[in-house]
Amino acid sequence: MKIVNSISALALLFASVVSANAQQGGRRALVVTASNTASNQLLVYDTSGKLVQTVATGGQGGASGNSGGIATWRGRRVAAVNFGSQTVAILDKNDDGFQLKQVVSAASSPLSVAFGHGHLYILGATTIESHQVFDWGVSPGPDGMASLVKADGSAAQVGVLGNELIISEKSNVIETVNLKGDGAIVGAPSTVANIPANVDAPFGLVTRGNDAWVTIAHADEISLVRKDAVVTVTGSGTQHAPCWLALDGPYLFSSNSPSKSISRYLVFGKKIIQQVAVAATLNGSPTDIAHLGGFVAVIDGAGAISHLSVFKVDGDGDLSLRAAATINSAANGVAIVGDDD
Repeated sequence: MKIVNSISALALLFASVVSANAQQGGRRALVVTASNTASNQLLVYDTSGKLVQTVATGGQGGASGNSGGIATWRGRRVAAVNFGSQTVAILDKNDDGFQLKQVVSAASSPLSVAFGHGHLYILGATTIESHQVFDWGVSPGPDGMASLVKADGSAAQVGVLGNELIISEKSNVIETVNLKGDGAIVGAPSTVANIPANVDAPFGLVTRGNDAWVTIAHADEISLVRKDAVVTVTGSGTQHAPCWLALDGPYLFSSNSPSKSISRYLVFGKKIIQQVAVAATLNGSPTDIAHLGGFVAVIDGAGAISHLSVFKVDGDGDLSLRAAATINSAANGVAIVGDDD
């Protein structure tokens, strides 16, 4: 008991430092999502929920059942999927806001993107590919590519680990693929070990270092993947279908689609402990969640209407609603861009 209390105390101390740092740079944070319409647009909000910019992405939306449809790089670049056009839009931020920089073709219809190791990783419906990132933009051609384990169109999200990528496919596969020293994809993806026998729809994920937390949505579980194996599985209790995840220091937040809620967990070592079953309620079923700089942003959908909710995270991991906005489309993906990106 003393050990758990000590770990919890350290976790709270770490969280307070994170929160303090966030308050310095968080004022300039921007929340971005995509309209996901036939003429796809990047929608840029400030943390008060005000729409400050709309930028065409040069392609068509249409993505659904995915996570991480938007990724950020160094606080000044955004990648957003154009599912219907089989492209990824690259937008850079300057003094005048975001500008469309380029449109990169993908090997299959893109669903999720992530930056890391000097690369942009594009998860398509059937493929995963790596593109080098430069100050001027993103290499239009991949330097690595592989077919997914299932490759049946059920791909959900890609995340970056120390020397590999982790990928979820909703048709009951969690897989990893190796990276070369320069960050390019090499070899074929392989299924991680010890996936639970009751696995049903691996979905959203979040990574830190060599650890990945992955939801198993329809089984009401969250798993920890380490060294290419599932090492911990925790149930979501009264909240059903934890689909998407965000990490703030020691706090793991899951957005639970049918329950229209956010739960808070404490994560340390191999432990995943649910602290608060309902940390916040939402207007509709959530479709993605993101964290940066002491903020958590969530997109939820109710038919053709979406809602953006922006929460502030305090040192205890409690959420307080900072802003809310209504979006007249089934928006896809959410990310926060800030100085500490």
